[in-house]
Amino acid sequence: MEIVYVILGILIFIILISIKQVDEYERGVKFTFGKYSKVFKPGWHIVLPIFQSYKKVDIRTKAVDVPEQDAITKDNVSIRINAVIYYKIFDASKAILEVENFYYAVSQLAQTTMRNAVGEVSLDELLSKREVISNKICEIIDKATDPWGIKVENVELKDVSLPEEMKRVIARVAEAEREKQAVITKAKGEVEASNNLATAANKLAENPIAVHLRTLETINDLSSDQSNTVIFALPVEVLKTFDNLSKKK
Repeated sequence: MEIVYVILGILIFIILISIKQVDEYERGVKFTFGKYSKVFKPGWHIVLPIFQSYKKVDIRTKAVDVPEQDAITKDNVSIRINAVIYYKIFDASKAILEVENFYYAVSQLAQTTMRNAVGEVSLDELLSKREVISNKICEIIDKATDPWGIKVENVELKDVSLPEEMKRVIARVAEAEREKQAVITKAKGEVEASNNLATAANKLAENPIAVHLRTLETINDLSSDQSNTVIFALPVEVLKTFDNLSKKK
């Protein structure tokens, strides 16, 4: 009778240590005699000691910070760039069976892919088309990790660090571009102003009385400031009138 109790106690102990819990955000990969058996879904499962084993895999989305990398752009500019990659496991068995350490593998793949992608674009393209380059890197990594049961959801370039010399060059280029736009704008304004003056002159030339009216209006504007010295420009016709009167005398 004591032997029965001992055997029963051993069985209960084996069952208790064989119960394994898989949480909702996990999957369990089961092995029997070293061979892949099945994937555990969330819940309690029996894994017999010695004969069977299992490994848990977290299937939640993971954010991996890709370390800062030295890279050279297509136009031979040395930069430092880092990124963050978001991915999740859609097949737990492949993540365990097809790659030794998928965390490390994804990180290394992201680093090399990022350097290669940066080397295919110029500095201006890298700064202005960051989203396009991020999508390209994401597509390359996603295709490479698909056999590992991993889905790459997004890749974001966090920061692009330039050498101090290059920062000064870019600042000078930006300043020169602003000066160029200012000169162009000023020139366009002068052309427009000259066209308007020419139009106004033509209108005034059509009627001599308009010139006198414009002169009187100018005098009225100047009268508000007593400190100004006003010089009147008499029309040539008036001077001719005085000349004719002197000749008559």
